[in-house]
Amino acid sequence: MTDEERFLVINGRRWRATDPAIPEEESAALRKALMAARRDVGKALRAGEDPAPARARVQIAKVALGERGTPWWEQTLEERRRRWEEGLRALV
Repeated sequence: MTDEERFLVINGRRWRATDPAIPEEESAALRKALMAARRDVGKALRAGEDPAPARARVQIAKVALGERGTPWWEQTLEERRRRWEEGLRALV
């Protein structure tokens, strides 16, 4: 696997790609949870509230998608499956 498959470059910055082994339905649910958590971070900041709970949900979603934590290409398929399934359970 090449770096081109593992990373995206956006505006000159390299970002880890989402794990391609995640089934589309699960991937969509994780992306939806990620975007909701990001909106909640902004809402909390605008309201002068603590954004930590929403940021924790962002972290859970990013790890589940394989964008943070142990690189997905260094994990077995079973470890990868466990990662996204645990993330979904934590977010739903």
